Amino acid sequence: MTFEDLYEQNFEFVWRTLRRLGVPAADLPDVAQEVFLVVHRRLADFEERGKMTAWLFRIAARAARDRRRRAHVRREIAGEASLAEAPDPGPDPSASLERAGDRALLEQALAALDQDQREVFTAFELEGLSGQAIATALEIPLGTVYSRLRLGRERFRQGIARVLARHSGTRFRLEGA
Repeated sequence: MTFEDLYEQNFEFVWRTLRRLGVPAADLPDVAQEVFLVVHRRLADFEERGKMTAWLFRIAARAARDRRRRAHVRREIAGEASLAEAPDPGPDPSASLERAGDRALLEQALAALDQDQREVFTAFELEGLSGQAIATALEIPLGTVYSRLRLGRERFRQGIARVLARHSGTRFRLEGA
């Protein structure tokens, strides 16, 4: 697989992963570029026996962590950027508003998770990676993956309940999570 093919086939996955890992919308283009620079440099090292998305997830998770760590150096606050600010090319304005509400709900519930739980929850529940692939990608024991997933699911449910309680007059729908 050429780098161009890999980029074309996986850009949306990387972008979505970075967004779900809490990278502010304003930083997404830069962090995605950082991810693909690493991919370009290390593509020859990729072992075919591994899953490409797990490898990309590991690189994206590290890039998201690095961006958070560097935020204080740039005198920035690694705040909760709104997923609703992301451009939506959808043609139907009412469907776009509904999806924006879904993204806002998802983002707020993900914000309730600590970063380790957020990484595992995102990889397993939202990106469909296996526990073993996540353990390999994040270089943690499989038991830790399942422990973080269990805690993350619990905190995610609590976060959804809190958000829905605050917005009891607003209709939210959560698909795919």
